Amino acid sequence: MSIRVAIIGAGPSGMAMLRAFQSARQKGAEVPEFVCFEKQSDWGGIWNYTWRTGLDQYGEPVHGSMYRYLWSNGPKECLEFSDYTFEEHFGQPIPSYPPRAVLHDYIMGRVEKAGLRAHVRFNSPVRWVDYSDATGQFTLTVKDNVKDALYSEVFDYVVIASGHFSTPNVPHFPGIEMFPGRVMHAHDFRAADEFIGKDLLVVGSSYSAEDIASQCYKYGAKSITFSYRTRRSNFKWPSCFTEKPLLEKLDGRVAHFIDGTTAEVDAVILCTGYLHHYPFLPDDMRLKSANRMNPPDLYKGVMWEKNHKLFYLGMQDQYYTFNMFDAQAWYVRDIILGRITLPSDETIAADIAGWLAKEGTIETAFDAIDFQTDYMKELIPATDYPMFDLDAVAALFKVWEHDKERDIMGYRDNSYTSIMTGNTAPPHHTKWIEALDDSFEAFINPPAVAAE
Repeated sequence: MSIRVAIIGAGPSGMAMLRAFQSARQKGAEVPEFVCFEKQSDWGGIWNYTWRTGLDQYGEPVHGSMYRYLWSNGPKECLEFSDYTFEEHFGQPIPSYPPRAVLHDYIMGRVEKAGLRAHVRFNSPVRWVDYSDATGQFTLTVKDNVKDALYSEVFDYVVIASGHFSTPNVPHFPGIEMFPGRVMHAHDFRAADEFIGKDLLVVGSSYSAEDIASQCYKYGAKSITFSYRTRRSNFKWPSCFTEKPLLEKLDGRVAHFIDGTTAEVDAVILCTGYLHHYPFLPDDMRLKSANRMNPPDLYKGVMWEKNHKLFYLGMQDQYYTFNMFDAQAWYVRDIILGRITLPSDETIAADIAGWLAKEGTIETAFDAIDFQTDYMKELIPATDYPMFDLDAVAALFKVWEHDKERDIMGYRDNSYTSIMTGNTAPPHHTKWIEALDDSFEAFINPPAVAAE
């Protein structure tokens, strides 16, 4: 088969695409040549930790938003691969909320075992993608950062797997230019112990805001003030937390909020989300969307409506993560292999419109969980990706939501049962609020063993 497929990005979505092709080949199918271009020096996407912010050693924008001390903020049982369980990887059940290093080890383990590294060109950011109507092919212009040289190659299909949590959305607030303390976006946050003893203002109220604030509290921040745009959270925060409506302006160290109240703060962290940003794509191929459950212009959430040889992976706001990327990658693979027959353009347009209308009915977190569960139920049966009990996963997501409402600082101490193996996770040897060492070794080994 002379068909060539370019995969842009070797994070969880790109690795899912690599694994999808490898799985088909392992079962005897003839698959196209697939090449993955990754701007970082290793695969893993945002799960790679780097101390760098701003630009990397080659002058490229730093991709990762990963910080030290991050632990999963959702049960691992909800993101488990159905073809590669945590127990298979670690040889035993592990607690339900692993730190970054443990999750990174897990997702890397599957692609390393599959022998897929040779398909990835590291330190190779894609500069431009051009499509020719005459040839029906794409030309990718790529920078080899090690050689400091540009080159171009031709492909029949392109899969955009570069993610959408790496280009920060940075709003402006009057007076922020003269604020005498630290100001950063969550993208540049690296260590919570920078804020020991500080009065911290966190602008935002979504997952990154609640997690960064929790980390800073855990490591010794003096007080934390949330500034929310739409609504306050449902969580019972410790007494040093305060929730305020949207920040209006900063006057020196004094933050003024739209309700007329004020707070004196030492640092500001903008947890204000990320932008869909694809500077290597022309306008007619570029996804333009907010962070939402169902981005527009994508058939089944993956295929570009205006060009059926262009695909996007992992562009949704996410409850499901790793296993959703798998479901999408297997679906894209089977379109490319001709196993899935595409309907007419009119049917494709109607399907996209139907999902957009359904998205418009979402009002609660439970609605969003059910929406994404229904989406998974549509993708997985169309391929040979191993099916699992999606209703059980949805129910677990809802339990997780209740656990957070009950104890925002202690929900990570809960244990859940794997949908894939039926085994219940053991409790972690140390409560999350007391577990100051986020290393792989400290998580896997009891304290007495780790100290030897």
